[in-house]
Amino acid sequence: MAISKLEETLPAARQQEVRPPYGRRRRWNELIIQAFLFVCAAVSILTTLGIILVLLQETVLFFRQVSPLEFFTGTRWTPLFASKRFGVLPLVNGTILVAAGAMVVALPLGVLAAIYMSEYAAERTRRILKPILEVLAGIPTVVYGYFALTFVTPILKTLFPQTQAFNAASASLVMGFMILPMVASISEDALSAVPRSLREAAYGLGATKFEVATQVVVPAALSGISAAFILAISRAIGETMIVAIAAGQQPKLTLNPLQSIETMTAYIVQVSLGDTPHGTIEYQTIFAVGSLLFVMTLVLNLVSHWITRRYREVYE
Repeated sequence: MAISKLEETLPAARQQEVRPPYGRRRRWNELIIQAFLFVCAAVSILTTLGIILVLLQETVLFFRQVSPLEFFTGTRWTPLFASKRFGVLPLVNGTILVAAGAMVVALPLGVLAAIYMSEYAAERTRRILKPILEVLAGIPTVVYGYFALTFVTPILKTLFPQTQAFNAASASLVMGFMILPMVASISEDALSAVPRSLREAAYGLGATKFEVATQVVVPAALSGISAAFILAISRAIGETMIVAIAAGQQPKLTLNPLQSIETMTAYIVQVSLGDTPHGTIEYQTIFAVGSLLFVMTLVLNLVSHWITRRYREVYE
């Protein structure tokens, strides 16, 4: 009996001898993986902080020479001319004009495409249509820019002879189609997240398919659709190559989309590719404009997150 009990205890003792080293090795592996993931997460945060610090440093130097009142309320932007003026409103006007035109194209078409894919299209059609639509997001923006300049602008000149060679309308139209996949994809995800039970309840009350889609599903997914709108607006405001190629480089206060304008991003490209000496007031203007653009897009993203959290519907 003593021998049999000893034989039974030997395997348990051997397991106890083996487990501690294995357990320590496993814990070390977990710690290494955790440290690696932490470094990956910290890199993005540190990169963002570095960008903010560079922007703030040069922006502070800029505002030491230029009054913030003149910068935010001035109506003339000529920092590269002999008679320098630093009113950023013409650049803001051009940016908002192009973004607004893009929204007129992208928002209705994106939502209608999302409603079709979510409520009307068969599953096979949806699997084919959605990737094809998202291909638009993979086309380089420089291709969109030259498409706007060489294809859309001549059409606009035929329809409206007063259209200038570089204009906000062509940039807006093409930019709208560029951001359309973003609106359609995010909106379709929001519509698909609405429970099937809501649709079935509406059908049970005698609602048609169109009434279910527009009066039940869309209101239920409104927070996600609104977030898609705001994210698309911030994407349009930050777009560079389309406006740099097709919209022109003439900062002016105008609401006529057929005229040449200049956006904030186009000005940054103009100065960055030029021979502006480092440390001059002309060089520092791109950081001041970039800081304002950063604040605008940050506010839009914060509003998008607030809308998503504030009006999100939780279904059980």
